[in-house]
Amino acid sequence: MKAIIILLFVLGYLAITLEHPLRLDKTVPALIMAVILWAILGCGFHHGVFSLVNDQGVAFSFHDSAEAMEEFQDVILHHLGDTAEILIFLIGAMTIIEIIDLHQGFVILKKVVRTRNKVKLLWITGVIAFILSSIIDNLTTTIILVALLRKLIPERHERLWFCCLIVIAANAGGAWSPIGDVTTTMLWIGNKVTAGMLVEQIVLPSIICFVVPYFIASFLPAFRGELTVPKEADEEEEPLLSSKKMLYLGLAAIVFVPIFKSLTHMPPYMGIMLGLAVVWMVSERIHPEKDFKQARRYLYSSNRALSKIEMSSILFFWGILMAVGALQSMVYGEMHGEALGSLRYLAEFMQTVIPNQDVVIVLLGLLSSLVDNVPLVAASMGMYTAPMDSTIWHFIAFSAGTGGSLLIIGSASGVAAMGLEKIDFLWYFKRVTWLAMIGFLSGSGFFMLIAG
Repeated sequence: MKAIIILLFVLGYLAITLEHPLRLDKTVPALIMAVILWAILGCGFHHGVFSLVNDQGVAFSFHDSAEAMEEFQDVILHHLGDTAEILIFLIGAMTIIEIIDLHQGFVILKKVVRTRNKVKLLWITGVIAFILSSIIDNLTTTIILVALLRKLIPERHERLWFCCLIVIAANAGGAWSPIGDVTTTMLWIGNKVTAGMLVEQIVLPSIICFVVPYFIASFLPAFRGELTVPKEADEEEEPLLSSKKMLYLGLAAIVFVPIFKSLTHMPPYMGIMLGLAVVWMVSERIHPEKDFKQARRYLYSSNRALSKIEMSSILFFWGILMAVGALQSMVYGEMHGEALGSLRYLAEFMQTVIPNQDVVIVLLGLLSSLVDNVPLVAASMGMYTAPMDSTIWHFIAFSAGTGGSLLIIGSASGVAAMGLEKIDFLWYFKRVTWLAMIGFLSGSGFFMLIAG
C-alpha cells in the first residue's frame, strides 16, 4: 500500500509535467492527487494498514476509538493550516499587485527600467529580483516582476525567458535572508541560524548562484538584439493621478510584512492581510482621474482586482502542498528504533548511504526541486544535532533555497511564475534547468570552498 501511495504521487507529478501534451490543466491532477492520497491514507489508517506521524514527528496507529480518528483529523488540519498560511499570503500579495496594476502603478516602474536592449533588461530585472527578494520574499518578488514584465514585454514567448530567469534570481536572493524564503525563516525561527551569520555565510554563494547563470544567459540567442514591441504597445502610457501613491503604498504594504512579523511575532499572512486592508481602504477613497465620476469607480475597485486573481494557481498550490503533506505524514519505516514519515525516512536513508554531509545536502537541494523544500528542511532539522550557526545549517539554507530553481515546480516563486504565465514544465526543463543547475553547483562549490 505504501508503494501505491508513492506511485500515485509520481503519476500525479508526471501528469503535471505533461500538462500540454495531455491537454489537461495542471490544477486538475494536483487536486486529484491530493484528495486521492489523503483518501487512501485515511482508509488505510482506519483499517490498520498505515501508521502516521503527527506535527511533532511522533508516530501513531489506529486503535478502535474516537481519539484515533481525531488524531488523523488533527494531522490533516495541521497540513491544511500550513498550506492555508501560504495561500492566504499569496492571495493577499496577488490582490495588492492587481490593485496597483488597476491604478497603472507599474507604468511608473516601467519608465524606470525602460530599455529595448534584452541583455540590459535581463540584468536590471535580475538585480531587482535578487535584492527585492531578500527584503520581502522570493514569492512576492516574482509576482511583482512578472506583472512588470507583462507591461514591458508584450510578446509572450520573449517574456517567458525573462520570467524564468527571475525565478533563479529571486530564489538566490531569498536564500541569504532570514525573511527571503520560507526555509530560511524556518531555520531562523527554529534557532538553527542567526540573521547576521546567515547573511555573512550565504550572501557570496547566493550572488554567484545568481550571477553565473545570468552571465551565461547574456550570450544566448534569446537575449540578443532588441525587444519586439508592437507600435501600439510602444506608445507612452500616461500614469493616473493615483499611480504613484498606489505603487508606493502597495510596495510599502508588502515590505511592512517582515517588520510586522518582527514587532508582533505574528505569521506573515497576518501582516499581508493588514497591508491589503490598508491598500483596499485607500483605493476606495482615492481619485485616479481628474473630474472622477462615481460611475467609473468599478474600474479601480478592489473587488475587480480580486476577480483578476488566478484562482487556478491557488488551487494548484493547494493540491501540491497537501499531496506532499500526505507523503510526509505516512510512516514509511523505522530507523534507530524511530518510526519515520516518508520524506524523513528518505533523508535519513541518504545520510546512511552517503556519509559525506556536503554531498547529502547538495542532493537535498537537488531533491527540493522535485518535492516541496519545507518538509525536506524540516526533516534535516530533525536529522542533525549541530549547534546554532553551524556550517551545516547555513549550507542547508542555501541548498534548499536555491535548489528549487532547477525545476519550475521546485519553489514557491517557480509555481507562482508557472501559474501567472502558464509556463510549461518541459519548456523550462529544456531551456532553463541547465542554467539553474550551473548556478546551484557554482554557489555550492564556492560555499564548500570558503567553509573549508
